[in-house]
Amino acid sequence: MRTIKGPAIFLAQFLGEQAPFNALEPIAKWAADLGFLGLQVPVFDDRLIDLRQAAESEAYGDEITAMLAGHGLVITELASQRIGHLVAIHPAYDPIVDVFAPPELRGQPAARQAWAVERLLLAAKASANLGLGRHVTFSGNLLWPFLYPYPPRPPGLIEAGFVELARRWRPILNAFDEAGCDLCFELHPGEDLHDGATFEQFLEILHEHPRCQILYDPAHLFLQQIDYLEFLDRYRERIKVVHVKDAEFRRNGRTGTYGGYLGWSERAGRFRSLGDGQIDLGGIFTRLADNDYAGWAVLEWECALKHPEDGAREGAAFIRDHIIRVTEHPFDAGMMRSPDSALNRRTLGLD
Repeated sequence: MRTIKGPAIFLAQFLGEQAPFNALEPIAKWAADLGFLGLQVPVFDDRLIDLRQAAESEAYGDEITAMLAGHGLVITELASQRIGHLVAIHPAYDPIVDVFAPPELRGQPAARQAWAVERLLLAAKASANLGLGRHVTFSGNLLWPFLYPYPPRPPGLIEAGFVELARRWRPILNAFDEAGCDLCFELHPGEDLHDGATFEQFLEILHEHPRCQILYDPAHLFLQQIDYLEFLDRYRERIKVVHVKDAEFRRNGRTGTYGGYLGWSERAGRFRSLGDGQIDLGGIFTRLADNDYAGWAVLEWECALKHPEDGAREGAAFIRDHIIRVTEHPFDAGMMRSPDSALNRRTLGLD
């Protein structure tokens, strides 16, 4: 067993136009002052990191690393969810996902996808230059419109979708392999990879690609009614990144898992700040310690109610207080004897 690293924070939900949330160094100081030790840095915003420069210049990466070290921080992972989402989009979503692409590519699905693939290849090189062993992304959603099997889906539709999804991601996974970096898919509603079954089907087509890994977010599993603790044991070998996030499900007679098209605060299931929801976060930290999880505990704040700055401040303390410093020896180690076969026979009454 090993002690989990943390607390760290995913910066995507905190970016803004005003200081300290509009550039990497001031937001790093803000996070450090709250007690965070690591930053998960999104690559969709050049105010945080110039992805191309990070991919092409080790010196640039060294400058970032040194600046963060001055605040007592490290980068835990680069994150490309919005970019990865564009690798595989069903046409029904074309108009609304254009917001994730540069303005000059909007309305051009093929060019948009090519741009996303190029950015992910840059992310692999940037991760290598920064000395990072994990990267975070989304899978995209060729199949999401067909989630519910009514009307009955054409035979082979799901299989064909996963074959195409794997075809698009295989060269990207190979690039991350060359960079010595795991590609961790956040299993997320709206993505074709959203639970264990979909991840398994994808992984099988990829012939168990060694770089195809999981970002574990218990909130997404909880709201799908998945046993998120058993999930940790089932996929322990593939879980390389963890988002610590809380959620609640308010069972009622009006709406349920699919949300009735309601806004975040009105839905039966909604995200909450750490400790304000229903997820057994203590149980999660116990499983992670027991499973020898080698990564960071990363706060992702997406609460429907609480102010983000309060969620970040409370989240840093919550994670710090829940990380289990694992014991170096069993509690009864002082009572143990050296192996003695003769003593064992006498104890069993055999001599």
